[in-house]
Amino acid sequence: MVLRMACLVVILFVGGQVWAEDLVFTLNNKTSLVLDSFFASPTGVGDWEDDILGVDVLGPGESIQINVNDGRRTCKYDVLSTFVDGTKVEESRVDLCSMGSYTIHQ
Repeated sequence: MVLRMACLVVILFVGGQVWAEDLVFTLNNKTSLVLDSFFASPTGVGDWEDDILGVDVLGPGESIQINVNDGRRTCKYDVLSTFVDGTKVEESRVDLCSMGSYTIHQ
């Protein structure tokens, strides 16, 4: 009985660790514009969360590794890209876990 309980605790702990891992993907700017901000909020959240790029920008043809460490158990995100000229590109229900990278096109 004690062995069964110990195995259950290990399984629960390891299972929790899988969900606790950060979401990491490469953001690719395949446009001719400078990317000014990039937002990724879990699908269903009413507001955009913080700008992932912060004070940085992503030039045309450039890529950057993004680490989303929000602790959520979701892979589906709504994403919003805004460019220095005011252009916006929005996409819903993007599965960032399975993609490994997210590319913005014009």
